[in-house]
Order: sequence, then structure tokens, then C-alpha cells
Amino acid sequence: MQPRELSAHSVYRAGRGIEEVARELGMDPDELIKLSSNENPLGPSPAATDAIHECADHVHTYPKTAHSDLIEAIAREWDVEPRQVWLANGGDGALDYLARAFLEPGDQVLVSDPGFAYYAMSARYHHGTVATYPLRKSDDFEQTAENILESYDGDRIVCVTSPHNPSGRELPREELLTLADRTDDSTLVLVDEAYGEFSDSPSAIELLSERDDIAVLRTFSKAYGLAGLRLGYLVAPTSWTDAYARVNTPFAASEIACRAGKAALGDDAHLDATSELVAWSRSYMHEQIDARTWPSAGNFILVEVGDADAVATASQEHGVIIRDCTSFGLSECVRITCGTREQTKRAVEVINECI
Repeated sequence: MQPRELSAHSVYRAGRGIEEVARELGMDPDELIKLSSNENPLGPSPAATDAIHECADHVHTYPKTAHSDLIEAIAREWDVEPRQVWLANGGDGALDYLARAFLEPGDQVLVSDPGFAYYAMSARYHHGTVATYPLRKSDDFEQTAENILESYDGDRIVCVTSPHNPSGRELPREELLTLADRTDDSTLVLVDEAYGEFSDSPSAIELLSERDDIAVLRTFSKAYGLAGLRLGYLVAPTSWTDAYARVNTPFAASEIACRAGKAALGDDAHLDATSELVAWSRSYMHEQIDARTWPSAGNFILVEVGDADAVATASQEHGVIIRDCTSFGLSECVRITCGTREQTKRAVEVINECI
């Protein structure tokens, strides 16, 4: 007995964790700073932490009420109908729901290169095919409708990340509208706004009251500090929202995740503090790192260092874990997550030494 042929499927390589690196280098984990996975440097929302403790004694029950409560809270946040919210086990879970709902075998999904690997992975898991459009370093990773349309071939889903990972660049609203207008009626434009809370640009969710060819992905992993709970959602047009009930995994979002997510959504103080810190950290790194950086609307910056593997290795030996972007096809770049003020200053000092 063998699984189906999987040799064409790539493996997702997550950023390295503190414990893993500490064991490898024989260091105390407390000596290390992890700035490789775009996590919240302030930790989870305190309101979410309280909610986790409060619901711990109730995890023997399925999260039907908690699931509904969170969906209604998200709907109020964005002024959409609850049935438009597809709650999932992380943003990647929402991608799987979308693939289940939209892809017939052989349908093609268009994704950016470089970009988040799971767009392509999910499409292939669901028997779709994948094509790419380039975001070129020579163009400063600029995102335009024209650039995407040059690679468009009637694809069923076009994935856009704004802010983009790992560059931090955005797709302007007018470019998104042009892209949606010029693709076929059967094409969905998926806008991944995982880093949207760190941007000053309006969310594409505002467009869903007028269009049925755009959907938006959001997550609680970044700004809300709940990466360990795996909670995300898709906001869909009203015309095809009934599909969610037919493709979602029963109770994929846990009781703890749902209660924590609802609490975090109402914790404006934590979100404001996070956004302010990220803005400061980005600015500091852009100004102080002795290498080329790109403007970023996310909670990270991309840095051109020459030999990414060598610099990332040297950096972690000095106690700062950063992301080698070779897996993105950028072997000369590293990505550095915005940390606390102390962490950011230490990271800049180490990076400049390693360069």
C-alpha cells in the first residue's frame, strides 16, 4: 500500500525556532532572539491570554457557540454578513477551503514568485496546477496589474499578497481593481492581507459589497499574536458564501482559539501598541542597517546582504535568528522581523557586523 505520487509536491520550510537553534549551537535559549517568523514581539493580546485561561475548563465540548461568536465579531469588525466569514485553522486552512470550493482537477492557480509557498502547495493538494508571475528585485518587487496579467492565462484563482512576503510591497487599490476587471468572469482574485494591520492602506474587504470576484484572507497570527493557536479566516462575497458549509472541516478552529480570537479582536490597546512598535522598528532598521533594504508595509524588512546563508548563519551564532530567503529564490537576501526596541537594536548591530 502506497500514498499517491507526491514527488512533485514541495515541502514547507518554516523559520527555525529558538529551541532548535539553541540545541544545535549549544547555547542557552535565553541568549537567542528570534526574528525569523514575523511573530508579534509583544506576545499575545493580554485579553486573549485571559480568555484562554477562562475557557480551559470547557475544552471537553465542541466549539459551536465559540465559533459562531467569533464569526459574528469578525463580521461586525468589517461590516459584512456573518455568512461571508470562513473561519479556519490558520490562513493556510482558509486556503484549503478555497481550493476545495473552487478547483476542479486541472484548474490553474496563479501565484507570485517569490511568495508564500502554501498557495501552490494547497492548489496541488487539491489536484490543481500552478503557474507563477514574477515580482522582480530589479523592479523593487513592485506589484502592478500589468505585471500579473502578463502571466495570466484564464487561471481559476489569482493570488495576490499585500503586503507581500518577503518584500513588504503592496498592490495599490487601483491596480487590484484593474486586475479584477481584466481577468475572466470565472477568475477569483484572492488578496492575502495577513500583514494588513501593519499597513495604512484600506482593506480590500471594502470592495466585497460591490464585487463577487475578490476574496480576502486575514489571520490572527501576526498583529494579534496568536500564531500558536492557528486561527485565520477568509471574507467572501455574499453570492457564493453557501459553499463554506459544504467544504469546511467540522470544528477546525478550537474552542480556545475562537475565544482567544474574539478577545484579541476587541483589544485595541494591544493592536495599537503592536502597530506603533512595528512602525518604529521598520524605520530604525531601514535607517541603521548598512545594506540595501526595501520599503515594507509588513512587520519585517527585506535586506540584501550578498550571501544570505552565510549572514544568517553568522547572525544566529551571535544570538539573532533571521530568515535566510534562499527558499524564496533570493539567496542574496535575508528577512528580519520587527522586534522590540531592544531586540531591533541588537539585530541591527549584529547584522552590520556580519555583513
